[in-house]
Amino acid sequence: MRDFNGKRYWLVGASAGLGRALADKLVEAGAEVVISARGEDGLKQAVSEIGTKASYVTVDVSENDDVIRAATEVGEVDGYVHLAGVYWPQGAKEWDADQVNAMCDINFTGLARVLGQVVPNMVQRDGGHIVITSSLTGFRGLPGSIGYTASKAATMSLAECMYADLRETGVDIQVVNPGFIKTQLTDKNDFNMPFIMEPEEAAQIVFDHMKSGGFKRSFPTLFSLVFRGSQFLPDWLYYRIFS
Repeated sequence: MRDFNGKRYWLVGASAGLGRALADKLVEAGAEVVISARGEDGLKQAVSEIGTKASYVTVDVSENDDVIRAATEVGEVDGYVHLAGVYWPQGAKEWDADQVNAMCDINFTGLARVLGQVVPNMVQRDGGHIVITSSLTGFRGLPGSIGYTASKAATMSLAECMYADLRETGVDIQVVNPGFIKTQLTDKNDFNMPFIMEPEEAAQIVFDHMKSGGFKRSFPTLFSLVFRGSQFLPDWLYYRIFS
């Protein structure tokens, strides 16, 4: 069981939603948190609600210089949790280049930018904890979700590569693959979202996973079986069912 008491965690994408709820869980467990996002007003409000064990540093993960500046301001941390992401629902027939580019750049490349500032230090001191937020959509290509699904598949793959490289070291890598969580992102959807969760409920599952020694957690469990099981279907059957 992981002990968070006295540890320092940096959460990027944590001014609202899942990240904001997870910050509360970490503080309740005795950790100090530094929360980051692009908007300063939301961060100030979150810190005022969380209390004295919270501080904030703004960051735009799409800008490498800003990531370097933010990482320098944050300083050394015991743990890093990546939750930043953007989303617009669209299929290939409605391709919006700016939106697709933003989803790939922020959801995946933005993760790589921050990890480039965090991982080398943890490897050097042979200690640290990294939690990457992917998605159930990352298991296999889905209709109507270009940009987002591709970026989350890349995010999941990066976590798997890191785990393969670092599992024998003191740097712990974990990935979480949630389904639908009620946030500003899912508010954009105009379709039924099975098993949709409140941020607080999802944060408890993520936090429980963080306490464990496991690598990957996909949830809600029943809903995740659909996505994980789809990997074993032949292409002709998968696309007949899902598209």
